Amino acid sequence: MMRPESRRLLLAYYGDDFTGSTDVLESLAAASIPTMLFMSPPSRQTLAKFPRLRAFGVAGNSRAMSPARMKKILPGIFKALRKSGAHLLHYKICSTFDSSPRVGSIGCAIDIGAGIFRSAFVPVVVGAPVLGRYVAFGNLFARSGLDSDPYRLDRHPTMARHPVTPMNEADLRLILGRQTSKRIIGMDILQLESKGPLQFQSKRRGTKIVIFDTVNEGHLRTVGELIWNAARSSAPLFSASSSGLEYALIAHWRAEGLLKSVPRQNATPVKNTVVMSASCSPVTAQQIEWALAHGWVEVALDPSALLKGGGAKAVSACMAQLNRGRNVVLHTALGPGDARIARARSRSSTGKVLGQALGNLLAQILALAQLRRVGVTGGDSSFQVAEALKIDALEYVAPMAPGSPLCRVCAPGSPAHNLEFVFKGGQVGKTDFFETVTRGTQSS
Repeated sequence: MMRPESRRLLLAYYGDDFTGSTDVLESLAAASIPTMLFMSPPSRQTLAKFPRLRAFGVAGNSRAMSPARMKKILPGIFKALRKSGAHLLHYKICSTFDSSPRVGSIGCAIDIGAGIFRSAFVPVVVGAPVLGRYVAFGNLFARSGLDSDPYRLDRHPTMARHPVTPMNEADLRLILGRQTSKRIIGMDILQLESKGPLQFQSKRRGTKIVIFDTVNEGHLRTVGELIWNAARSSAPLFSASSSGLEYALIAHWRAEGLLKSVPRQNATPVKNTVVMSASCSPVTAQQIEWALAHGWVEVALDPSALLKGGGAKAVSACMAQLNRGRNVVLHTALGPGDARIARARSRSSTGKVLGQALGNLLAQILALAQLRRVGVTGGDSSFQVAEALKIDALEYVAPMAPGSPLCRVCAPGSPAHNLEFVFKGGQVGKTDFFETVTRGTQSS
């Protein structure tokens, strides 16, 4: 546990998608910082029920919103975070910078946050080596799953072909410059490794956005020191960053001896697991293929039928396999080329309806099955699945893969209540990820 300077909250965050929100929950809770993730901003009365909390998050879905929608939704959420009194207020973005001027605009979120929090500058930390994300001279590189080499963002096999926000640029300054008129500068690895703190202080004057390079753990530690010192001297400090921000802060706190070391937590194995996959990532497709080759059973879902209310056959097929003692993965796509994706898009302009349909389908299965552990894949649809399951909050249990922890959900009155869930982004995890969820421990 972190040695308390005071009982003031260290950090409060809003995640622009659901799996990204659990990513931050993991980074903090695994470092022994008591953290909870809520589905809506908690009141002071709710927070008072958890007196040991040093951080909390609110799961959101602004990554799928237009700027007009963001301007309606985010101000109220940001003001609620500010009332918490936390040192740092974090708008959590995806570590592959999923955004555009029209959808999930990070620049728009920064403009809103800067107007509310009045921070002297807005730090942007995207690199997180543990997740296979690296920023060098402002350019983002990312692995495609934990088993691949890093790709420059505009050559990434998934992000370069993303169906909503395809990336044709790797320089974060240029990407962000299309979304905001604020001045943007970079703190590169040469500055971090030489006289970073001095140059950082001088560059802060008149600067609104600072993008930090992060290639290794040493860079993270330096970045964490710079940002934490700034937050303590001019709280609250607003940041738009991936979970790289939390990893940087934790690296600094550990170096300063502020965090006690804790033993690694593992979950116990379970007999049966159900995974609901709404991801069209090739990484998830490889994970499904691996699972099927190792004894899992699939139930292929037709998104078009689900959107029209069909799903009874899928529930029956899933229950039949569970009753035989099999692990089951239900999926709406096997990779970005699956024809089901185009058919679903022709019937619905948004994934919201499909996500809710998948959540309702999963609720029917959970009401019938004796399950303890469930997996959900797909960053954009996980929020709707969680909403359909009436989840109120999540608490960290154990690691599964970096960025996708095992959590216990609070969902009174729902068949999901007290069950263990893993919400996984499409590009996260090794090929045997689903078996990891059942086994309860990460593969070596």
